[in-house]
Amino acid sequence: MSLSWLMPSLRTLPAYGRADFTSDLIAGITVAIMVVPQAMAYAMLAGLPPVVGLYAATVPMAIYALLGTSRHLSVGPAAMDSLLVLAGASTVATPGTPEYLAAVALLMLMVGGLQFLLGMLRAGVVVNFLAQPVISGFMSAAALIIASSQLGNLMGFALPRSTRVIETLGHAWGGLGQLHGATLALGLAGIALLVGLKRFAPRVPRALLVVVGGTLAVIALGLDAQGVAVIGAVPGGLPPFALPVIDGRMMQRLAPVALTLALVGYMEAISVGRFFARKHGYRINPDRELIALGTANIGGAFFGGFPVTGGLSRAAINDQAGARSPIAALITAALVVLTLLALTSLFHALPKAILAAIIMVAASGLINVADVRRLWRTDRMDLGLLGLTFGATLVFGIQSGILTGVIAASFTFVARRIRPHSAELGMVPGEDGVWRALSEWPEASPEPGVVVLRFDVSFYFGNVQFVRKRIEQALHRPHLKVIVLDMYSVNAIDSSAAMMLDTLARSLDERGVELQMAAVKGPVSARIQRSAALSRRFEDRIHLTVTKAVAALTTPSTGDSDD
Repeated sequence: MSLSWLMPSLRTLPAYGRADFTSDLIAGITVAIMVVPQAMAYAMLAGLPPVVGLYAATVPMAIYALLGTSRHLSVGPAAMDSLLVLAGASTVATPGTPEYLAAVALLMLMVGGLQFLLGMLRAGVVVNFLAQPVISGFMSAAALIIASSQLGNLMGFALPRSTRVIETLGHAWGGLGQLHGATLALGLAGIALLVGLKRFAPRVPRALLVVVGGTLAVIALGLDAQGVAVIGAVPGGLPPFALPVIDGRMMQRLAPVALTLALVGYMEAISVGRFFARKHGYRINPDRELIALGTANIGGAFFGGFPVTGGLSRAAINDQAGARSPIAALITAALVVLTLLALTSLFHALPKAILAAIIMVAASGLINVADVRRLWRTDRMDLGLLGLTFGATLVFGIQSGILTGVIAASFTFVARRIRPHSAELGMVPGEDGVWRALSEWPEASPEPGVVVLRFDVSFYFGNVQFVRKRIEQALHRPHLKVIVLDMYSVNAIDSSAAMMLDTLARSLDERGVELQMAAVKGPVSARIQRSAALSRRFEDRIHLTVTKAVAALTTPSTGDSDD
């Protein structure tokens, strides 16, 4: 096993030159300028001291840079993951307590362990259980939960922690009498500046600019003395090494959120990684990405961090700044360490309202209206799945919401295969051998005495009764002689389906109607050949095309068997 296999980043070094390093240096500095305030804000969202966000942007980022296969992904805290951390860890300990920090460290270790194990088992496809409508609905609801969680910091008074938007809004409404005007003005100014810079000056490090501006405003106007909350002293020094406390009962309670974080974090990272890999013409390895992300989380658990993933905003800035290799991420991690060693005193007067503004603007980017519009046009069932997940997350909380979505997606998957799409086909005039659905092609015409049916799914025990009833519905046609199954979309048949086809064909023969097949694929043909009854019954009834199957009306004994 070569060193370059263990550390894919080393493969870029033989052709690495001064120009590459210059580009990576600029990218690393640019991302660090964004990461420092962002990481502190996300730590606060997770119910952690802001400095923990800086810890999470050092060791995990460096580990991923060495082990990951993406050249542009930059690992660190993310808004949605931070919310999941708060939702999960707060069920076993009170935020702000040493027990809470211990729970978060254990959670990070569990997330990393799950991702690493899935990677070693080459089980990256497990993420497919999280259907895109589920993720989209969950993320949009999570964005509202994230934004509402910062209302207290934005308005200058404490709100009870909750992952239910209605509860949070109710508490905020009830506390309007405690509204602090200067805090609200500072927070709204931060939001306006962040939104304005994103639209009119997207390359400007807006988060850093807002942090500097807010801090200077507090110092110059003495706003902290007037009641504007600031983050206060930020501990300096390297991330502290500590062994996570292994508690079996706590692990059991954290298991659901750990699994959710492992899958959601990986989906986010692999989606971003694939996007930039396609853009720059290289490949990433999904299973190696799981191993790298898992190792990053495991390593971070020993250095005071909290669960991390690869974020789109960091990767996009990395790319825009010219990053050419993972060395850019190593430079970013080094600059965050430098901040911990020498610059933490500069954040003493940073107002919490500014961090709340950063979080709320970042959360707004998670709301995916485009998916709603697309699914309205293309797939109403998936739109319903998105809406169900969105509503369940808002009403019942994030863990119950995503669980509801996953269960609903599973039922949707089964329902679509139990009652698959089917169509009766007719020949298109002037197009030799072209058969299309009669419901969609008015010009297509059926063949007298023949019904051609297409099922867009494999045949298995769950849908055999539906398939049989759909075929038997054709028996009312006058002068019916042949029913042809267009098997082009059928990739497999199980034993229940094979038995159904045999008994159905025998029943139709007794009524003077032949059941024939066309465009049978190799695996299905092989399955028929292995069944003595089916192979005898369909010996002369399997054809290369629908047209040849229909021709069996006039020459019923000259079937063209497909292999």
